[in-house]
Amino acid sequence: MLLKTKLLKNVISAVALLAAGSMPALAQNYTFTFAHVLMESTPNGQAAISFAEEVERESDGRIKINVRPAGQLGGDVAIIEQLQQNLVQIAIPPTATMGNFEPKLQVIDLPFILPSEKQMAAVLDGEVGRQILDSLDQHGMYGVNFWGAGFRHMTNNIRVISGPEDLSGIKMRTMQAPVILTQYREWGASPTAMAFAEVYNGLQAGVVEGQENPIANIVAMKFYEVQDHLTLTGHAYHGYSAIVNKDAWNALPDDLKAVMTTAFDNARDLARELTVQYETEKLAEIGDEIAIRELTDDERNAFIQGSFKVHEAFEDVVSAELIQAIYDVTGAGPSE
Repeated sequence: MLLKTKLLKNVISAVALLAAGSMPALAQNYTFTFAHVLMESTPNGQAAISFAEEVERESDGRIKINVRPAGQLGGDVAIIEQLQQNLVQIAIPPTATMGNFEPKLQVIDLPFILPSEKQMAAVLDGEVGRQILDSLDQHGMYGVNFWGAGFRHMTNNIRVISGPEDLSGIKMRTMQAPVILTQYREWGASPTAMAFAEVYNGLQAGVVEGQENPIANIVAMKFYEVQDHLTLTGHAYHGYSAIVNKDAWNALPDDLKAVMTTAFDNARDLARELTVQYETEKLAEIGDEIAIRELTDDERNAFIQGSFKVHEAFEDVVSAELIQAIYDVTGAGPSE
């Protein structure tokens, strides 16, 4: 009887072990911080919220995204540094600022290298864009895709801008981005790098006399209250690099990487769609508060021709091959 009891216990133990081995391991949950400097009311601010909601929904709650907007965790440079340390896991810093960490990113901000919305999408969403994003791998970042806030335009308090010569001597605020600083020097302006959150006060106090930004940022920060002229130059696409800490990304199983990737792409498309709607509405709203002017075709061409020297100046930084690869996609190089 004792032998039978012992044998029965062994059988039960064996069955229990087999059952345990056949049960799936408990799925791991992940909590990510998504930091950015934009106001939640902007198209990309809204896209960030949509992204977080989609990821949580499609991952069945396995990924929780805490969005920290409006510079709650610091400026773009601080956020990028925190991301590299895995204190922040997700960010959408401007490509111009990212150029301080990986030089190839600066190619996107060369003036008029992406002449239109269609050409921008063909470059950034295609093989060239993927090549640029892959350069972030060596810096502890996984580049997912490119969001954006539309094309940048110029405002100032000195004079109407109709060509590069009109920028002569104007103190223009820019991001801390070598390509943009070089651009304005080439056009005769006096550029000064300044944190985004300080620009309104800087314009109001006369520390700087002009600035460049997409319409969404001009409206969100109410720059039109302290500027007289807005010229719709559309000289550079204001792209955001959607990035994830490399270790955080690699720790995700493939199914959750797929959820994240799809959500990133949907948010990118939403941001672009909302930007078009937003710009049309807001330009109409601020028309009584700031003089708005579009460039003629001849004026725009003068800016374009004055931009190729800036492209050449950065050939050794971003590589001539990369610049040519973009020309090949857009058909908008010097000889085109």
